Amino acid sequence: MSAYGERPWLALYPEGAPSGIVPEHGTLLEMFRASVERAPGTEAIRYFDGVLTLADVDAASDALAVALAANGFVRGDRLAVYVQNDPAFVVGLIAAWKAGGCAVAVNPMNKAREVTYLLADSGAAALLCLDELYDSVARDVIASGETQVRTVVTCSPLDWQTRHDPRLFGGVDGTGAGTAEGPVPARSPRAGTLDLLSLVREFAGRTPEPHSPRPEDVAVLTYTSGTTGVPKGAMNTHAGMVFNTCTYREWMGLSSGDSILGVAPLFHITGLIGHLTLSLLLPCPLVLAHRFHPGVLLDALREHRPTFTVGAITAFIALSTAPGVRREDFSSLRVVYSGGAPVAPAVTERFRELTGLYIHNCYGLTETNSPSHAVPLHTEAPVDPASGALSVGVPVFDTVVRILDDDGAEVPAGEAGEIATQGPQVVPGYWGKPEATAESLPGGELRTGDVGFMDERGWFYLVDRKKDMINAAGYKVWPREVEDVLYGHPAVREAAVVGVPDAYRGETVRAFVSLKEPEREPAERQSGEPAAEGSVSEADLVAWCRERMAAYKYPRSVVFLDELPKTSTGKILRRELRDGAGGVGGTDDR
Repeated sequence: MSAYGERPWLALYPEGAPSGIVPEHGTLLEMFRASVERAPGTEAIRYFDGVLTLADVDAASDALAVALAANGFVRGDRLAVYVQNDPAFVVGLIAAWKAGGCAVAVNPMNKAREVTYLLADSGAAALLCLDELYDSVARDVIASGETQVRTVVTCSPLDWQTRHDPRLFGGVDGTGAGTAEGPVPARSPRAGTLDLLSLVREFAGRTPEPHSPRPEDVAVLTYTSGTTGVPKGAMNTHAGMVFNTCTYREWMGLSSGDSILGVAPLFHITGLIGHLTLSLLLPCPLVLAHRFHPGVLLDALREHRPTFTVGAITAFIALSTAPGVRREDFSSLRVVYSGGAPVAPAVTERFRELTGLYIHNCYGLTETNSPSHAVPLHTEAPVDPASGALSVGVPVFDTVVRILDDDGAEVPAGEAGEIATQGPQVVPGYWGKPEATAESLPGGELRTGDVGFMDERGWFYLVDRKKDMINAAGYKVWPREVEDVLYGHPAVREAAVVGVPDAYRGETVRAFVSLKEPEREPAERQSGEPAAEGSVSEADLVAWCRERMAAYKYPRSVVFLDELPKTSTGKILRRELRDGAGGVGGTDDR
């Protein structure tokens, strides 16, 4: 048996922890109904000053399911959900299942071209959409006739709350002048659409025709980012989503006495499983705040006192360095995990110094329904002494992970290769793309495209994406390693490293950095001059890396940006930096 088949990581599980789990529910709808029956009065959603119980969510999703069916939605249809972290997302998701179909999670940052592709590719028959997104994007997409959408339901971020926080909702239809004071005018109806709250009132008390999805049925189509081609719809099944929802509960030691801060976007697999379905399973309150805004999320922390969250490390950086933040703001949090983007050891230490909390690492993909690896609770992840990488943890329950070379053969412990994952949480394939399924999921094992390695004890380390590797004069440079060194500098807030064309090396290393305030270097200072107290230059950061890395690895140029481009989930967009890097100056130190 191979080293991976022997699963050495099981010895790292907490004493008494099982190697596998058996979820008590076969589908998400069965799971939700069991929670409603057990505790209908439990608060399901806290949204500013609004509260919805499980019974409220059940009634609203019943009404929407009936309304969808009345407008031609049938078993097997898809409801696209194009909203932010609002109660409407939860209601829409459950209504799609109750109506016999599945949901399509749409990134609210997507524009017309992207939305057209997702609606057309999924064959969505109905769309649940924020007013503002309908006005700016979806109206023209539907009018184009390039999709199969027959029914559009619009909603407002003001639904189910009355606070109208001007930091988020200034100018939103229904807020008047964008303040929380004074009269609140009625929303303007969108011609040709149905209004969500009106449907909930119109169909109140009615129940949809009973539908019972099978465990293998698709619950949600979540689209990959398309970094290696067109986005693909991962078929997240009821069984896979239930399994990893239970994984969160058991691995993180959560119960109905907890509450969850919705840091991650709900359309993303981390928010979908680690926030939404987890809250429905426990059941416990899910604190939502429309979209990520550090000040608004800090206020939610102070008001609602959640105990658990999981999100991208960039979100935690933003929260811990926001104006007016205090250590006690984080005191209610008992368990914190970070996923979605690599974490540098220096960042976890800095976060602990600021908040008193240790961030546990986890790792997974859209295709693994969130975690395939996680650091065991109350355990600190080791740092690889050679690369300086922080471990992403160990494979979770019932999961086998191998490291493969370019020919698909297993490599020994300690050697880097592609991460390949097999387990109950892995999706069966991509919607309508059998060729892509066969390529990425041979025999049901996911070839992730991520490069990593396992040490002798069974800890796993993520090196980087295969496509992000830099080839500098024949030497492999992994951006992640350079970024970790940059994060160790006390002035660096965020860092991203890419390869750029170089006449001498073929490729060379360039870093993009945002600095903490007030350490941004004065514009008049020349490169190479010594740094004044409280400031840092390009030469300073190049020297910092040069002292800590092999000569071929350290960046030859550093570009300062106020903010690094990110996805809506907080992952830094290296691709965007790489595409725009041509012609950006820097040192020519070979």
